[in-house]
Amino acid sequence: MQKDEENNAGILYVVATPIGNLDDMTPRAISTLQQAGVILAEDTRHSGSLLNKYGITTPAITYHDHNERRLAPQIIERLQSGQNVALISDAGTPLVSDPGYHLVKLARQAQIKVIPIPGACALITALSASGMASDRFCFNGFLPAKSTARINRLEEIKSAVATQIFYEAPHRLVDCIRDMNRILGPEREACIARELTKVYETICSGNLASLDHWLEQEPGQCRGEIVIMVAGNLDQPDSDQEDRRIVAILLEYLPPSQAVAAAVQLTGSKKNRLYQLTQEMLKAQPGIDND
Repeated sequence: MQKDEENNAGILYVVATPIGNLDDMTPRAISTLQQAGVILAEDTRHSGSLLNKYGITTPAITYHDHNERRLAPQIIERLQSGQNVALISDAGTPLVSDPGYHLVKLARQAQIKVIPIPGACALITALSASGMASDRFCFNGFLPAKSTARINRLEEIKSAVATQIFYEAPHRLVDCIRDMNRILGPEREACIARELTKVYETICSGNLASLDHWLEQEPGQCRGEIVIMVAGNLDQPDSDQEDRRIVAILLEYLPPSQAVAAAVQLTGSKKNRLYQLTQEMLKAQPGIDND
């Protein structure tokens, strides 16, 4: 295992682990965990079966949401002293709705090398088998637990064109799908993927109304690790194309600065984004004054 030769510090390895089937562990991940000075595990008891399976005897310490900010400076000191550290979560890729962001940010600020060891990620695994559009997608993590806040968040993404991906807790799945049904519409296409790579792996597609009915008929499906994917609102014009169309019309009658100001009022898009878009359009149209 290498060291950061520039500052003689250790390296922080961000190591993806299986999301269910332990055979999905990669050889590089195994080697990295075997050779690290210490492993940061979200739950050392949970990770124990994985480490035991591959004969990994590296010391492991618990590192989770509740102690991350307290322990992170100590981990940075270990790294600065030359020790290599491997970060894992209970399953999948660390930092994706899991602890680690604060540590990685501190490490980069301290000019400590951070190396990702890629592997399983539930959202990508689910999307790859869902049949949902994958050219553009947005990961939203977990929606708010309370219905009012959840509905407000769904209203925010209602018009989004990209496929929307969420993680959800089993006990909130029915309420979540019903809120989606209400806000996004019963005909919106969606997919529920649960227990991926495990014995009871299930991937069910349909519109939100049919998924609501499916969960009502199959309450046993509200168990395990769950990924929800919802199709983008394809009835909405592409926001970038629509903004370009509006800016182009305004530029026929207004100076660029006034066109941007008017476009902000008409589209609700960010001023900086519309300004950049306008500059791009002006460069492509020689002869228009850029003021």
